[in-house]
Amino acid sequence: MKAGWADASRWARSGVMALGGWPEGPPVLPPTGLPARLDALVDEIECRTAERGHPVRVSWAAMLSGRAGLLDLGRRGRTSPNGTCRLLRAADGWVALNLARADDVTLVPALTGVTSTDPWDNAARAAARTAGAEFVTRARLLGLAAAPLPEPSPPIEADACTIVDRSGRRTDGDGESWQVVDLSSLWAGPVAARVLAAAGAAVIKVESSSRPDGARATPAFYRWVHSEDDVTVTVDLASEAGRERVAALIDGADVVIEGSRPRALEQLGLGPADRPGRAGQVWLSITGYGRDEPGRDSVAFGDDAAVAGGLVGWDEAGEPVFCGDAIADPLTGLAGALAVLRARDTGGGQLIDLAMARMAAAMADGLGPPPAGQADQGVAVVADGTGGWQVRAGDTVEAVRAGPPSLEWVSAGGRSRLQ
Repeated sequence: MKAGWADASRWARSGVMALGGWPEGPPVLPPTGLPARLDALVDEIECRTAERGHPVRVSWAAMLSGRAGLLDLGRRGRTSPNGTCRLLRAADGWVALNLARADDVTLVPALTGVTSTDPWDNAARAAARTAGAEFVTRARLLGLAAAPLPEPSPPIEADACTIVDRSGRRTDGDGESWQVVDLSSLWAGPVAARVLAAAGAAVIKVESSSRPDGARATPAFYRWVHSEDDVTVTVDLASEAGRERVAALIDGADVVIEGSRPRALEQLGLGPADRPGRAGQVWLSITGYGRDEPGRDSVAFGDDAAVAGGLVGWDEAGEPVFCGDAIADPLTGLAGALAVLRARDTGGGQLIDLAMARMAAAMADGLGPPPAGQADQGVAVVADGTGGWQVRAGDTVEAVRAGPPSLEWVSAGGRSRLQ
């Protein structure tokens, strides 16, 4: 069997391959070893939860392709499947710019110095005449999500987490009943909370009355990510009473999950330094680039964070394209759940600093484009003659699945046949 076939065939069956590449051309192969790294992640989640008596099985295939299936998203080359992020050619490489929020488009003239009826054309022209690092710096100063491919960074730890001891470990066991307070929104944090709910945790989701979870704009996606057993608490964070209520929830939690830039909670007096927590409490902080400088104040979403980590596909010309739907988000959510399980198994008392860009880099494993573009040691993606695509290695063929294998991405109670 040709080298690389295991990765290619798994990726083809997962439904994720159909999300990477040009719409009129072949889907792109995954970074070498990515399916195996995903297997290891979900297998450890299952093992640790089984040891606790609440076995949880996660399908990474359904997790990475499910939202696209729900929302009928497909591959769009250097435009993300959801349409908000683009890979732009800079003067010295490639950058990602994500205009994910309505107000972001209004900032493009300030980024480029030019007013245009087409903000993307304007941004592309500005990127082409600017060094990538300079373009990204300008964008981030305006509060836009942007990243070079890849983001220069210090060496990462194997699991992309920085662990800080914070409140002392429990020595009396952690009991059967445990509570998660989820302050996060959108995708990564809620994925972690959903896995922990399947593992037996009671989840309280906290939302601001003035800024509800952006995922609620797409009800089908919101229901797909969240457990139906979540308890939602809506508070006015501008009021003292609202902040006191959140502080009490944080102080009573076994696990706190938050997914904002550090200053968001710090300016409310609700950050991990403000709420030191009781012994054994685990605080999961999900950010784009980590809690420390220089990236602590930078905005990031799943597509641009993936680019920052080098987690992209490569087309037949050897140029970058998106390889999934906001792929750094669900990957980070799964990694966050595993990090919490590991922490609780050793008594807790930790702050877990988990950055989406670092997680993407760990999954990409530092690989650039394959030497011959799409070709990968004898594995190729070709048309099947009926409008679909196949992965081939000699006479061995695997059809490229056009949608998710299932919308059921997490199950409690033991091994399922999700994958």
